[in-house]
Amino acid sequence: MASSPTLQGRKILVTGPAGQIAVPLARSLALFNEVWGIARFSDPAQRREVEDAGIRTLAVDLQQPDFSDLPRDFTHLLHLAASVEGSDCDQAITTNAEGTGLLLSHCRNVEAALIMSTVAVYKPHPDPRHAYSETDPLGDAMLPGMTAYSVAKIAQEAVARYCAREFGIPVILARMGASYGPRGGLPTLVAQAVAEGRPWITRSDPCPYNPIHDDDLLAQLPALLDAASVPATIVNWAGDDMVSVQDMAAYAGSLLGLPARVEIAPAPGSQPGSGVDNARRLAITGPCRVNWREGLRRVMMQLYPGRMSSHDAPASQG
Repeated sequence: MASSPTLQGRKILVTGPAGQIAVPLARSLALFNEVWGIARFSDPAQRREVEDAGIRTLAVDLQQPDFSDLPRDFTHLLHLAASVEGSDCDQAITTNAEGTGLLLSHCRNVEAALIMSTVAVYKPHPDPRHAYSETDPLGDAMLPGMTAYSVAKIAQEAVARYCAREFGIPVILARMGASYGPRGGLPTLVAQAVAEGRPWITRSDPCPYNPIHDDDLLAQLPALLDAASVPATIVNWAGDDMVSVQDMAAYAGSLLGLPARVEIAPAPGSQPGSGVDNARRLAITGPCRVNWREGLRRVMMQLYPGRMSSHDAPASQG
């Protein structure tokens, strides 16, 4: 990926720089900007990888943050770190919501702050093909294994919105759909399950998402930062196409010449699908450059270069 010319010579703070979404963004931004990365860095190998990309690191735990060694003169903040798993709502709110508030207070002089949220903040709609829009009701998505996540992220959004108004920080709250690349993300995980002969377990048939490739995240980042505002801008950040995991698996299978198995483990009350309405994002960034089939094919070429079938069967929309 090439760094965007509109983000050059800036001083950018990235939280969670070793994460699946942050790694390609931070690496590319570090080519033409001064980039700092903060995280707990409990794995020294991950910290070395981040530093080898030219990113200056500092160990900070957002549950009990110490910003005493962190500069205040950043031009941009990309808050991508999150506490995702677990059932302790109090701890999740402390890390995701209070941690965000303390971070924004410290970085109140930035020109723009992107706060990563999630489509899991939407109240479940019974139709799996429902496209959630930014004005839909919020609620607990009740995602299996992530019982504290929705509540904590809704709380984070509230804190970030307060900080935008209280400190005058231009903020954009980006509700992430299904990002992916060679380092992971839902479509990649689905493809890996097919490659390994495992069934992919999901909660409904169909179970749609809007996949967005790493390349589009980087390409759209400058426009999203330009759209940051007071009060905060809220936008779904996801790909142009709503695609079911069933179709993702089928397409991965066609590329590998393998059968694809998707099994349903119902999760009553949860979001049966996580697709979104992208009208607001399209108005800010324009369309994606990488459609989901091309993006998934690229990922699989990187992960399984010797196993790709010459037959590239079309995948239906679902």
